[in-house]
Amino acid sequence: MNSLSRRRLLLGGLGIAGAGALAACSGTKGAGSAPTFGPPSPVRTTAGQRVTTARLVAKATTLDLGGPQVATWAYGDKAPGPLIRATAGDLVRITIDNQLPADTSIHWHGIALRNAADGVPGMTQDPIKPGTSYTYEFVAPDPGTYFYHPHVGVQLDRGLYAPLVIDDPREPGAYDHEYLVVLDDWVDGTGRTPDDVLQQLITKGGSATGGGMGGMSGMDHGSMGTGSGPTGTSPFGDSGDVTYPHFLINGRVPTAPDVLRAKPGQKVRLRVINAASDTIFTVALGGHRMTVTHSDGFPVQPTETGAFYIGMGERYDATVTLGDGAFPLVAAPFGKQGQAMALIRTGTGSAPPATVRPAELRGPVLLGTSLVATDAARLEKKSADSTAAVQLTGQMAPYAWGINGAKFGDNDPIVLTEGNRVRLDLTNMTMMTHPFHIHGHTFGVIGSGLRKDTVLLPPMASIPVELQADNVGNWAAHCHNIYHAEAGMMVELKYQR
Repeated sequence: MNSLSRRRLLLGGLGIAGAGALAACSGTKGAGSAPTFGPPSPVRTTAGQRVTTARLVAKATTLDLGGPQVATWAYGDKAPGPLIRATAGDLVRITIDNQLPADTSIHWHGIALRNAADGVPGMTQDPIKPGTSYTYEFVAPDPGTYFYHPHVGVQLDRGLYAPLVIDDPREPGAYDHEYLVVLDDWVDGTGRTPDDVLQQLITKGGSATGGGMGGMSGMDHGSMGTGSGPTGTSPFGDSGDVTYPHFLINGRVPTAPDVLRAKPGQKVRLRVINAASDTIFTVALGGHRMTVTHSDGFPVQPTETGAFYIGMGERYDATVTLGDGAFPLVAAPFGKQGQAMALIRTGTGSAPPATVRPAELRGPVLLGTSLVATDAARLEKKSADSTAAVQLTGQMAPYAWGINGAKFGDNDPIVLTEGNRVRLDLTNMTMMTHPFHIHGHTFGVIGSGLRKDTVLLPPMASIPVELQADNVGNWAAHCHNIYHAEAGMMVELKYQR
């Protein structure tokens, strides 16, 4: 990563004008300007191809988070919603029944699928109206850990998210158990909705607090782990805008944790998904060291660590051999108070308290961009045919975010030519960390070859990546802090016809 000068940082904010809310995550560019799409064309199965099917119901419900009762929206009556599991090469056919009081969609986060199934209203499909259903069909291309969520407004910050796993038929599965570990920050039904939070950010600027919970951002929490960045001991600077009353693992607060069971000496695979909207987490398992094996679904050179960072939209797989007892699996929110916790139990013994802070959180902590791809995961070596700048710009007050100096709808699309290798120079010109996510493609981090679809960009830092323009369509690329995206930090990747 290359540091940027303070002067360039300040200039970055000057390109953002106004603080009006924009339906950036929906793909809508303004009233009356969005195209209509109609139903997508069906996908025909091939000889011997397996079909994975499911039906989801998006509805208003009340959830029990392990004590707190919250009114929210979810897939069915739980959050996370139902696991969808398929094998690479399967045709996936999912129907959603929208019983919400609002339009919705589903985005299959991290899957390089056909454009019509990407779930971005106004860019790839019409919104799914209340009282109607919609069927998504796509072939699952790459094995890995993924998840699904809406791409309309700030609906992700409700209970509308769930894991998606694509299995590799060639993988030996050399472990005894597999745990899905879904992280979240929770505000809905606690006196505020995500829409209330967004409105507060826009009208007041600064951080969105409430309920007497106090402020949150701008704090230096470098003591939670080592690692250096532009701000000194903290690698992420101002890491979030919203104060959350709850942090969850698998839909549970730490005072009533999800319990994951195994036997001493067994090897488990953790599939960790950060479904949060505004929170970077530090993940550690008390008394253990983990071996990180995959990033965003793709294998990396196995790397041992006591803890690792995970940004919004990122996924990391890790293996660990378990000791004998009851151990806290903790996700500590970076720069915020509180934590999420699950319990891994292999034997007798008292459960640790909900406030336990494993020593592993004190570092060193692994930053995902230090990982190196395996040879099999790297993009084919090829010189770039074109280069495009992707500059993340904006500020907290007024609350306005954008890419290349303008909010979505006012910025120019990044034009791709089918078959080209494209270098994207990702540059963060703000004092906040942004998890940058690209739809319909994976990219390789230049140098390490690390394959990802979401990458954390620390303040005043630049990460060059490259992608193969091999999936024709119009695609979203945006910050996966849902509030930044909705305020304009998004751009379109557009193939020229």
